[in-house]
Amino acid sequence: MTRALCLPAAAVCLVAAALPLAAQPKLLVNANLDTRSAGAGLEAAFKPLLTASPQPSWIGWAVPSVRSYNMGCEYVFRDGQTVAGQGVVHLEPPDHAIIMMRVDQNAVSRIRYVSPDCEIDAGGVPMHWLTDVQPAQSVALLATLVSEREPGSSSAMGAIAMHADASADQTLDRLAGAQQPLSIRQRAVSLLASERGHHGFEMVKDLIANDTDERIKERAVQALGNSKDPAALDLLLETARRNGNPKLRAQALGALVRRPEPKILDALKAAIEDPDVTVQRRAISTLNSLPDGEGIPLLIQVIKSTKNAEVRKQAMNTLQGSRDPRALAFFEDVLR
Repeated sequence: MTRALCLPAAAVCLVAAALPLAAQPKLLVNANLDTRSAGAGLEAAFKPLLTASPQPSWIGWAVPSVRSYNMGCEYVFRDGQTVAGQGVVHLEPPDHAIIMMRVDQNAVSRIRYVSPDCEIDAGGVPMHWLTDVQPAQSVALLATLVSEREPGSSSAMGAIAMHADASADQTLDRLAGAQQPLSIRQRAVSLLASERGHHGFEMVKDLIANDTDERIKERAVQALGNSKDPAALDLLLETARRNGNPKLRAQALGALVRRPEPKILDALKAAIEDPDVTVQRRAISTLNSLPDGEGIPLLIQVIKSTKNAEVRKQAMNTLQGSRDPRALAFFEDVLR
């Protein structure tokens, strides 16, 4: 059963739900709650709420989601930035997402997606909660709201990426297509890599190999650093070693910093001898950025062994700025 405590005078409504997730949010505070079915179609239920009074108001529903830590209550996404917050700590990501849209002046002004375990504070405005929402219809509605100017995390495209439905893959594939504006393509590529599993990896891999826009290829390589697919690291290493475009080789090296595994050190070491100076510099900066100072011993080795004066100079400048105890010990030995 659903237990609800509402205090009309204070415009507060607390909902603790034991019904299926689609019925209501688990915990909703400071809201005037209105629940209705979208069984006849999401668009048919949504459109009247765009002009409903009073405004502003929120419209929300639940959908099965991909397993993403981007919906944890321990972090809050605000204006495209991640800020610390309080809430449930998800040891494993949730399998549903709450999609919420803020309506003001008869238009959607903001989109949020959060874990169903989060406390949702509606700020005293009406909350229209829709049940019986079909995931494909949710994706289709969100796709109509994608724009070039929407912020990163509070975006229609980001909400699409959270859906555990094949229509989300198809929509992001289309948004990454050559007919779309560059900014939309770039965000779609990033989301495909980070949120869409093996399908997203295959799509990004194809873009690296076949897209005609070098900016999209660079974004695709960069995005691979956030891919959870097991094959992503091998593709990054292959790109860093053998791609004919030095910009893509350098981009792949930069993405390796987010994949701190032992075999990346060999690729970084080889890249220091790359004929392109941009690739050399990126390899050195990536070594310095590896977690726990894992790249420091190799930087010291480079300084000792390289015959390239420019590489040695950059490695020494990078090492000096690291403030790592091993670096300090090395410079002390040099001064002696």
